Order: sequence, then structure tokens, then C-alpha cells
Amino acid sequence: MTEILYRQYVGESDLPHIMALVQSELSEPYVIYTYRYFLHQWPQLSFLAIPAGSSEPIGVIVCKQSMHKHASNRGYIAMLSVSKSWRKRGVASTLVRRSVEVMRRNGVDEVVLETEYDNAPALSLYESLGFIREKRLYRFYLNGKDAFRLVLAVPPSELDQDFPHYMKLSPTHNIFSYPVSSDDDEVSYR
Repeated sequence: MTEILYRQYVGESDLPHIMALVQSELSEPYVIYTYRYFLHQWPQLSFLAIPAGSSEPIGVIVCKQSMHKHASNRGYIAMLSVSKSWRKRGVASTLVRRSVEVMRRNGVDEVVLETEYDNAPALSLYESLGFIREKRLYRFYLNGKDAFRLVLAVPPSELDQDFPHYMKLSPTHNIFSYPVSSDDDEVSYR
């Protein structure tokens, strides 16, 4: 099995590779300014996966971290993409773990994301890492598909000095109590 190296985003030279991966694997179209919004403000939260001996990334995660409603320090996974031929090798979970670990070190309270409601592999991945479904967002994507908003509650860093324990446990042990909206019919517009 080929060794996979992981590194943080280093600059504009990575942008064409990131755009190619995201555009080939995700349904939502993004303009270059969307990528730059995330990558220029939060470069430390974006990682690339590159097979040893290659310069071509096969996986990428793009994230941000900011205050949400002046009350919580929230991380956000904007894009996660792994080439189809490299899936089922732990690439996506490693990318998520690395980004969440950097966010945790920077005091994040929670990490959120959206994924298409029928994307079973993505839902399975995130739920295995401790994310829970917070709400369904109707007609969230430009293609008209619904999404699920997923949330990961991140314990305070003083309770977990090493790599987060909730990302090491088996999926059956990843249970968090998190308030969920009871308004299942809420419509979200983008």
C-alpha cells in the first residue's frame, strides 16, 4: 500500500489542485473567490493528502473557524474531497481529524458541516467520527437536493490534552448530547 503524506495548505500553488479535486468530486460548484475566502483566512485548517513520490494531491479538506452569534467558537468544514480511486483507505477521516485537531487547539466549541441527505458514504464517515445530524435543510444545494447539517461537539482542551479521544473511539462510543432543533420543517435558503 502506498504511503500517504498529509500537509497543510501552503499557498496559491495548491489552489489549482484543490479546485480540480473539489470540482471533480462534489456536486456544488464554487468560484475561485470561494476557495480563496477560506484558504487565505484559515490556511492552517486546510490539508492536502499526497501519495509518497507524487506531487498530485488525492484528497483535500477546506475549513474555517470563527465566532458564531458571538457565543460559540465554531469550526466549519466547507469542502472535503478524495479521489474515487483513493477512497476506503482512511484519507478522508485523517483529513477531518487533522483539521479538527487544529481547531481544538484554537478553542473550538463545535464543528459543523452540511452534506447531501442521500450521501451515505459521507454520512457514515462523519458519524463514525462523532458528528450527529442536527437538522435537515430542504433544497439547500443549487441542484435542489436537501442536506443534513452535522455537528461535532468538541470538549474543552483541558479535558483532552492529547489527540481528541472522541475521534479514537469506535463509532458506538461516540455519543454526545447536543441540543437539536425541534423544527424539522424549517427551510434554509442559501
